[in-house]
Amino acid sequence: MDALMVQLEYELERFKVLENSIESIFIGGGTPSTIYPKLYAPLFKKLQPYLQKELEITSEANPNSASIEWLKGMFELGVNRISFGVQSFDDDKLKALNRTHSSSTAKEAIGNAFNIGFKNLSLDLIYNYQTDSKELMLKDIIQAFELPINHISAYELTIEEHTKFFNQPQKAKADEELAFFVADEITSRGFAHYEISNFGDYQSYHNKGYWKLKDYIGLGAGAVGFLKDKRFYPSKDILDYISNPLNIFIEEINSDELQTEKIFLGLRSVVGIDELILDEGMRKRADFLVQNKKLKKVEKRYINDNFFLADELALYLLG
Repeated sequence: MDALMVQLEYELERFKVLENSIESIFIGGGTPSTIYPKLYAPLFKKLQPYLQKELEITSEANPNSASIEWLKGMFELGVNRISFGVQSFDDDKLKALNRTHSSSTAKEAIGNAFNIGFKNLSLDLIYNYQTDSKELMLKDIIQAFELPINHISAYELTIEEHTKFFNQPQKAKADEELAFFVADEITSRGFAHYEISNFGDYQSYHNKGYWKLKDYIGLGAGAVGFLKDKRFYPSKDILDYISNPLNIFIEEINSDELQTEKIFLGLRSVVGIDELILDEGMRKRADFLVQNKKLKKVEKRYINDNFFLADELALYLLG
């Protein structure tokens, strides 16, 4: 936490952050709910002058470590949104995914957060685990909508290097039909599909900031920051980060790379693409997609309704 403070002070200077200019905060990566709220307090105190009056402050939480005391402490600090890593309400699937909580623990934690006063609550669901079916996913979605949430993140299981499942690639399956089924079942219950993995009555301001390529400070081991045409990468190794939190690799991003990112990100979300960033050839291809009902044009933005086709559409636009 001391290392985070050192980096925070440095980044506030580097980003030239003005008073009342920070629009959102997201506490994530790892398990924020294992850190006592009092340990976050100095960071919040330091940030206070820079925060807008009304802003979204989200913390991720694991159901088994989000105690009533932790939730109350974070609420008192000003956190007003909790994103719970539920993954599933099926106890057998949770065990298979090596999750340490149960379905009942998850439901209790979300209920506790609501009773404490959190109005914006989200939960994560995972699909395309090897034993997943439409029946199982439907049960998960029905259960989710019985809870006092206004947002769901639905992620396809992907196998990452250096994880327990890396040598068991069969644990994940590629079932495109199940992806569409999950999205349809969530939207049919009233949640808007506003980004490839996110649905809600409430659309996370912080999430949408990434898709708009807004500037953001990334604090902590493995966090990433972005400013205009640069990305900042602190060390991923926690001990190395603690010993030198300002050992930050800087990546320069050229205009072509930024244009490509704006196209890919815009098509994966309701943000869309501003026609002004496209060259003449790209604009002709975008108009062709509009004529063939693959994109919509709203004023001067190209909007994609089918996020699962986003990458293919982006590649077509880029020629």
